[in-house]
Amino acid sequence: MLKLNNIAKTFYLNENIKDPKHALKSINLHLKEGDFVTVIGANGSGKSTLLNIIAGSLSVDEGELFLNNIKLNKLKNFERSRFIGRVFQDPKSGSIAEMLVEENLFLASKRGKKTSLRWGIRKAQRLEFQALLASLNLDLENRLHDRMSHLSGGERQAITLLMALMNDPLLLLLDEHTAALDPKTAKVVMDLTNKLVKENKVTTLMVTHNMNDAIKYGNRLIMMAEGEIIFTSEGKEKENLTIEQLIKKFQEKTGNDLPDSLILNK
Repeated sequence: MLKLNNIAKTFYLNENIKDPKHALKSINLHLKEGDFVTVIGANGSGKSTLLNIIAGSLSVDEGELFLNNIKLNKLKNFERSRFIGRVFQDPKSGSIAEMLVEENLFLASKRGKKTSLRWGIRKAQRLEFQALLASLNLDLENRLHDRMSHLSGGERQAITLLMALMNDPLLLLLDEHTAALDPKTAKVVMDLTNKLVKENKVTTLMVTHNMNDAIKYGNRLIMMAEGEIIFTSEGKEKENLTIEQLIKKFQEKTGNDLPDSLILNK
């Protein structure tokens, strides 16, 4: 399904070639169709770089990427959007604030397709959008004519998640998509995420700082540190995994204590 072979990425601090930052070091990662993989790690571990490389926002220095045998290396960000849906940390990033809810959904429905200058939402499409919104169980189906800026962060993120899954992407990337929400709203969005991922049977890669979420959701967990995958867990092992075991694994693999940014998100 998704194959990353020997992926490496280096940044040079202050553009000084003598001061390299190895963001990713020969990453090998293979996801099977239908996998829901959570990725956890401290700031600077390489999580976001990994997602940006898969999405096409960053190019690789070394290695190859394949999605269902489609070689991604030479495809730009907008070309990959035909196959990849993405939800960002900031609820404002995945939609256009001053456009109506139905207009955002309409644009999402056209992602990766040939478009014309013709603009218009047909009655049948509007009914489809209402049905999609109703499936969220957030009472949003009658707010098609509200501007996105009038919605709460959780409501916007829920709609953005829905938009990312329109057109049946092969892969869904979730980039700490609940981090900017309060705990109660974050739980609602995470439960909704789990529901939509299962219903759509979409292969998913979710970056998170929340150890509880990393353990609770998905069938596979990856821990990263300093540009490397240092620990993986899946199946029954993951189901029985505890936060204490995660902390111990980090200490064993790195020789360091887990950063406060992760401990505080237990």
